[in-house]
Amino acid sequence: MKTPDDGKHPTSFRHQHNQRPGIFVKYRDLIYDALRSNGADYCEIRIEETDNTRLTYRGKSLDTIAQTSGLGGNVRAVSKGGWGFASFNSLDDLSTRVAEAVAQAKAVGGSKTELGEVETFVDIVPAHIVDDPGDTSLDEKKRLMDHYRDLIWSVEGINSADIVYGDSSRKTFLGSSEGSYIEQQQVHVISRVSAQARRGGDVQQASFSLGSQGDYRAVQNLDEQVVDAAKRAVALLDAKTLKGGERTVILDPVLAGVFVHEAFGHLSEGDNVYENDKLKEIMYMGRKFGGKHLNITDGAAIPGLRGSFKYDDEGAPATVTALVREGELVGRLHSRETAAKLGEKPTGNARAIGFNFPPIVRMTNTLIEPGTATLEDLLEGMEDGVYVRNWYGGMTQHEMFTFSSGEAYIIRNGEIQEAVRPVMLTGNLFETLKNLDGVGNDLDMNQGGGCGKGGQMPLPVSNGSPHIRIQNCLISGA
Repeated sequence: MKTPDDGKHPTSFRHQHNQRPGIFVKYRDLIYDALRSNGADYCEIRIEETDNTRLTYRGKSLDTIAQTSGLGGNVRAVSKGGWGFASFNSLDDLSTRVAEAVAQAKAVGGSKTELGEVETFVDIVPAHIVDDPGDTSLDEKKRLMDHYRDLIWSVEGINSADIVYGDSSRKTFLGSSEGSYIEQQQVHVISRVSAQARRGGDVQQASFSLGSQGDYRAVQNLDEQVVDAAKRAVALLDAKTLKGGERTVILDPVLAGVFVHEAFGHLSEGDNVYENDKLKEIMYMGRKFGGKHLNITDGAAIPGLRGSFKYDDEGAPATVTALVREGELVGRLHSRETAAKLGEKPTGNARAIGFNFPPIVRMTNTLIEPGTATLEDLLEGMEDGVYVRNWYGGMTQHEMFTFSSGEAYIIRNGEIQEAVRPVMLTGNLFETLKNLDGVGNDLDMNQGGGCGKGGQMPLPVSNGSPHIRIQNCLISGA
């Protein structure tokens, strides 16, 4: 909305501010003044306030306990297609930082500035809060993690353990030369629990991760999950290693969500596509990837998840973007710049992990949409398959991928039976999607991970899927 009353302060914003005293309105005038007559085709300032808590345990010991706060920001400018970027820890002399970013942009610019059009907004977005972690003392957080540590070590056979707890509050204040001014806050909670068992030189582990946006309850009442992870680690010492080869596999929602994020989501990011000629050839609109049951979506406008927000880090509104519809590529993820370069629309996927980085194209909440099959339907008739759950990690190189499951079980006579040691899944993304012949109706979202790209990690995201079935999937012992 553009409704200036004095050429500097939008009337609508002043109205909101007057109605909502106490909201963190601090930097409006400072940003507006510094942006005046900047001399670039486009310029923006992003200021951030952060508060973080972190506890980490190694073995039986508390390894790290920390509470930190930060203040900083950056200026990003573009002139004739060239970008300049200047970050700062002090708000003094902000106009000089603007001049530095503009000078950089002019030094490298030599073509034409292209930015996808977005509406300008003046808005205040409070944090999505269910149970604020800031209302729980550090002592109480430590007591809870101490309790989980003790539960792990109460299981006979455990050799080591790792526990991570973290919460963060990030307030951003974004102003642009086009007239937008947006204040936005996000609060995140994460935890990871890992138990290890050893017999001689044989070490096995079991773990789980979880997280939430604004809900401390996500890390409470985990006793059963913690003990189960410890018992699974010990039991894996007696589990068999599965012989490698091609098999029918069923992926649980966690591993299937990681698969769609890593193997397909990164190929859908607009900067990866326009910077890579090979990706342009293989990720063209209309390409068929699978059957009509395959539908893939990404969107920050899906509410309440770790990748959810109202505006991205360049002020574009969040969307829900269809990537694949009935097996066909129909969309991709964009910043304003990548949208213009590829002749498409911005999708609100420009994100930065902190003020010392510029926003780049990133996923938000990425998922395979649910189908109609039950898990029993997917299992029916399987004589020699593998059920894989959870994950340890993986890697991708264009269309090739390798993922390690966290758990694996034999499927025999249409039933999930004994556990085997975790396996690796390897293959070509496009062949694998063609072999994906069953999609369950039980969508679940994994919020325990973070995404890495361009040196920026871990960025809050979520990913999910129903159970999926893949024929002829190459597996090997992890």
